[in-house]
Amino acid sequence: MFTNDRRQQERTGRYGTSRVEFLQELVTQFQNTSTDETREKILANLANFAYDPYNYNFLRQLNVLELFIDCLTEPNEKLVEFGIGGICNSCVDPANSAIVTEFSGIPPIIQCLSSPVRNTVNYALGALYYICNDFNKKEILKPEVIDIIKRYAAAEDISVSFSNLAKAFLNKHLSGND
Repeated sequence: MFTNDRRQQERTGRYGTSRVEFLQELVTQFQNTSTDETREKILANLANFAYDPYNYNFLRQLNVLELFIDCLTEPNEKLVEFGIGGICNSCVDPANSAIVTEFSGIPPIIQCLSSPVRNTVNYALGALYYICNDFNKKEILKPEVIDIIKRYAAAEDISVSFSNLAKAFLNKHLSGND
């Protein structure tokens, strides 16, 4: 559920931890822990906060988008999944998409299209759908990327979600360009 300042005040009370302070605590915990399981839980939590527009400024302020991008190159598939999930959740906002592009997030997102983890592929397709624009489409709309996305679009029998996301991407970004 989306939140706003009034709802946030009701939930935290007069002396509660503010949202930005709570997110900062999560980021600090993530940076200070070395156990995979704890890092996975914290990153999943941050990715869940990334869907709500109320949190977008906080995520940018705390460099959480860059943290998500960094996780895309981790050997731990769960960290990759939650990192791309956070990117997908937040890049509906053009300012967040611009940060992902600015911090070289497109190549690792494209790499996620080849992941063995279904959620990772779904999130990558969704992220590319929102991130692709006139400024970065040459980086995204490469023949090898379009080929992968077209194969997902045709893979209805394997995964309806892959197919639907891929078709939506192709309709939005290639309609009239084939």
